[in-house]
Amino acid sequence: MDVRPFETLRDNSLNISNNSHSKGPTPKDSQQPQTPFAVQESASKPGKQGTARFFMITFTAVAVLAGLLTIGILPRIHRQAELSAAVDASKTSIPVVNVVTAQRAAPSTELVLPGNIQAIQETPIYARASGYLKRRLVDLGDRVQAGQLLAEIESPEMDQELAEAQANLQQAQAALQQQRAKLQQERAKLQQERASLEFARKTLQRWKQLELQALVSHQETDEKQAAFDAAQANTDAAQATIHAAQADISAAQARVDASQASVQRLLALQSFQKVVAPFAGTITARNVDLGALITAGSSTNSLPLFKIAQSDTLRIYVNVPQTFVTSIQVDQPAQIIVQEFPQKSFTGKVVGTAGVLDATSRTLLTEVRVPNGDNLLLPGMYAQVKFTVNRANPPLLVPGNALVIRPDGPHLATVTKDQTVHYQKVTLGRDYGTQLEITSGVGENDPLILDATDDLQEGMVVQAVAVKKEEKK
Repeated sequence: MDVRPFETLRDNSLNISNNSHSKGPTPKDSQQPQTPFAVQESASKPGKQGTARFFMITFTAVAVLAGLLTIGILPRIHRQAELSAAVDASKTSIPVVNVVTAQRAAPSTELVLPGNIQAIQETPIYARASGYLKRRLVDLGDRVQAGQLLAEIESPEMDQELAEAQANLQQAQAALQQQRAKLQQERAKLQQERASLEFARKTLQRWKQLELQALVSHQETDEKQAAFDAAQANTDAAQATIHAAQADISAAQARVDASQASVQRLLALQSFQKVVAPFAGTITARNVDLGALITAGSSTNSLPLFKIAQSDTLRIYVNVPQTFVTSIQVDQPAQIIVQEFPQKSFTGKVVGTAGVLDATSRTLLTEVRVPNGDNLLLPGMYAQVKFTVNRANPPLLVPGNALVIRPDGPHLATVTKDQTVHYQKVTLGRDYGTQLEITSGVGENDPLILDATDDLQEGMVVQAVAVKKEEKK
């Protein structure tokens, strides 16, 4: 506390007394008798007033300080006492927990999965013949029918090769005809040689009989034998010539077949000069113009002439979670939801599955097909596929704030018959946000603790209070 005002008052009082002693007697004072008592009284009166004021200010300051201490410290002490009492009470009292029971989910539920719409068939069209683009008859977005002509390629080299192959074929066919004619001549000669052989054989027999009768000489019989042997040799030679002619015919036929195959190959390649649509659909890409140089094949650096997609029927691939795999069957209907058509529903059906689950995502690849006769849906659109699945054993539904995540997995805090806390490990199903599906771990009538804190330890005795259905929200 600042005491300088009191010192000032004291100094002022001393100055007043000193001044009173230093001044000379006044006329009024000369008239009255001057006594030492009068002088002492006039000097001490201001000093008494300063001392009283000093004590009054000091008392006021002390009172204010005491009030401040009372207002600031006493409530804090009171609150600290209340907290200590609450802590002591919590240590000795039984915790109260809110509990609910799980509810059985509906037998049927809706499963909505995302997917991309794809054309039932989509393929690039490459050139099978090299040359220059002579005509282009379709453009991007055109709808075509199966077998419709899309473009023509001009290939003079191929035409020349075809003409040469056809000439070689004609030459081979002519050679074949010559060999066949030669074979006919050799066969006729063989018949002639056989006739001569037969005549020589009969002549020899007659001459041998005549020789036995001594009607002809032995020399003449030997001449007939020589003639017969010559006829036999000629017959054998004619037969060998026929075999050779037949071999020549086979070789000529092979040359004809080879030439004909070459012609057929070139005709087939020439037919590829006309590019046709493999199936009915829509042209989704065009990469060539008139006069462009076309290279046959589908190498890495070559672009397809066209791309065509069949969109009268569309397909959507979705990944079904393992939980619902048994509920998806072939021919099962599905509703297709497209954001661009909120007022229209499209109906498709399951046509097949992969038959195995993906080891990473634990999902089953499923194909859904949907008719698209009006061509409202386009390949590449995002869609949602909704299945209505029936479950023989529906899971349990519990509030989301009943779940407790621990290092070893999800748990639910339950209250046993002994009114103690027990953390039960569970298997989760679908997550609905405010509710969770529990496929295993707890029963339908087990009391589940809501908003379990870390203070609730395993085996702790608690007081369970059932929460009303209105409060669970």
